[in-house]
Amino acid sequence: MDHVVLTGDRPTGPLHLGHYFGSLASRVALQGTCPMYVLVADYQVITDRDVPGAIQANITALLLDYLAVGLDPAKVTIFQHSAVPELNQLLLPFLSLVSVAELRRNPTVKDEIAHSSQQAVSGLMFTYPVHQAADILFCKGTLVPVGRDQLPHLEVTRMVARRFNERYGPVFPLPEAMLGESPLLRGLDGGKMSKSRGNAIALSATPDETAALIRKARTDSERLITFDEAARPEVANLLTLAGLCLGRAPQDVAVEIGDGGAVALKKVVTEAVNEFLRPIRARRAALTETDVRAVLREGNERARERAVITLEEVRDAMGF
Repeated sequence: MDHVVLTGDRPTGPLHLGHYFGSLASRVALQGTCPMYVLVADYQVITDRDVPGAIQANITALLLDYLAVGLDPAKVTIFQHSAVPELNQLLLPFLSLVSVAELRRNPTVKDEIAHSSQQAVSGLMFTYPVHQAADILFCKGTLVPVGRDQLPHLEVTRMVARRFNERYGPVFPLPEAMLGESPLLRGLDGGKMSKSRGNAIALSATPDETAALIRKARTDSERLITFDEAARPEVANLLTLAGLCLGRAPQDVAVEIGDGGAVALKKVVTEAVNEFLRPIRARRAALTETDVRAVLREGNERARERAVITLEEVRDAMGF
């Protein structure tokens, strides 16, 4: 089976190392092996907030992150949600295929509601998984790189595709999840790594900013550094981060640090992260906003061509 990959991010702030090891690295490895669509999900910014914030600046920063880590616009289609109206027209027929009760049960939606900055939960929050279904199915996506917390959303997409095919005829594939093999990185405060929670190292962070963030990371009082995810989660998380950046097992990094304590641990992590980010920073510095605008313009045109075809198939199948 020839796969079509759909992936992307909301432009709500800089991407961080959790994004890189969780999904960006796999996107770079996959590009060129199959068609890939990378979505700048600007409309979805207002899912859990009242205003989009510095949306244009965030879109530019997101594109710079994409290009800096090695995504090649000659091999992938990078496009902007709001620039493809045909994609969003799929939302209406898709909403008719799911119940309110099914949307309410979605555990990922429940978690996002809990961390929402909105005073009241919007209807868009509940329909977010169906909106994501439109994102995936407009290009007939068959493979979606996701974290485990996003699996319930992908199951909604599969349900929408299955019910549409049963009701109107075979139009959509049932997409599969592509789970990253990298260990889960937690935030520097021990919680879930998140742009909005200020506990992550941005890919665009300077060496000094990176060092300052790691200095503030939680550890414990034991001098001997060991890798024990259950008993010492904060220390294990820093060792995992260093191991990913160095391409080594975190247990080996711990042995090397020995009884150096938290100071030595943080020094190793800082050096590993800064060396890992060095080529990414160099590529980013060589890019301009003109480069970003050209990439997005060309990607929007290609994505819209695909969306027009899919929407026509949907209309024909439904009898409109």
